[in-house]
Amino acid sequence: MLLVLSEDHKEHLSFLTKADGSVVEEFGRLALEFLRKGTNPKIYEGAARKLCVPVGMVQHGVEGLMFLMTESSKHMISEVDFMDSVLALGFGEELIQSLLQLYVQHKHQIRSILSQLLCNQPAYHNLEWRLDVQLASRSVRHQMVPMVTIRLLLTRSSDVGSTQSCMDLQTDPSSLLHMISTLEAALAAVKTSDARRILRNIK
Repeated sequence: MLLVLSEDHKEHLSFLTKADGSVVEEFGRLALEFLRKGTNPKIYEGAARKLCVPVGMVQHGVEGLMFLMTESSKHMISEVDFMDSVLALGFGEELIQSLLQLYVQHKHQIRSILSQLLCNQPAYHNLEWRLDVQLASRSVRHQMVPMVTIRLLLTRSSDVGSTQSCMDLQTDPSSLLHMISTLEAALAAVKTSDARRILRNIK
């Protein structure tokens, strides 16, 4: 499968299509460092001074390259598909080989980092709810103000085991109905053929 990038990502990577191979390799190193430890503005500033370009251009280049590597590793695309995807972005043969080598060397490590990031996300465990109705107040004797209180119980897994946490939410019935309809629409969208094809590629 070929990667399909948005116009913004293509624009971010366009700067690298005209760069030297050593510059692209350095950007690849920065992209992997970004994935491991997060962003570092000082590194962007240093690279921008060396290349005599704006800091934003360096940051966009690193982020665009990181997105290219993470999407390729996530889908485990073949070397041929990776080269065709990069070729479509306007990279020359020498730069394509440099990016391919970077992808082949680090794709398993990138997948491992991505899996750790996903595991740290909390997962649904249980839900408790209560309906409260305010019938009067000091200023208004006769009124009816319904309010739904929800307690969402979450589980987070780690190397040492799993921990539970709770999140208390409160909303009015009309907003709750809107959320329900939105979630039902999302569940219906997951059942479409396009969504199933995307999920197969992610796996």
